[in-house]
Amino acid sequence: MYVSKKKMFLIGMLVMQTMLFAQGNKSNSFDAYLQKFDYQARKDMKISTEEMLKLVAENKAIVIDIRFKEEYEAWHMDFFAKNIPLNELPTSLDTLDKEKLIITACPHNDRANIARLYLMLKGYRVKYLKDGLLSVAEYLRGDKAKNFIKGKK
Repeated sequence: MYVSKKKMFLIGMLVMQTMLFAQGNKSNSFDAYLQKFDYQARKDMKISTEEMLKLVAENKAIVIDIRFKEEYEAWHMDFFAKNIPLNELPTSLDTLDKEKLIITACPHNDRANIARLYLMLKGYRVKYLKDGLLSVAEYLRGDKAKNFIKGKK
């Protein structure tokens, strides 16, 4: 059964809203977030591949690849991303540095945005990789790959 990215995102948002509602007063923080949501908030929740790689090279950000372990094992970029599957995120919060920007990533951005919203509601500074992990592979070719790896050392 094929489920579009848009449907997956909406399902994820409904799951998040349900989780928040079940937590009682904490749902008010999601309500407040939605009431303040504007064009700037929409822009601020995203980050491009180029911006992300710059912050990672400067050690100002942590990238979390939130795909399932099997997806990560099939292919990954561990030179800049740590794997914490979305379904393990609630039990892995203590491994995240609140002093750094957290960037959530997956091949496209549906799960990354769910993770971003969850972490934001937990008090983290967080963005999601708007062009997805597949774009990172495309971006890091030739000289760009060499320069990125050189810049990290």
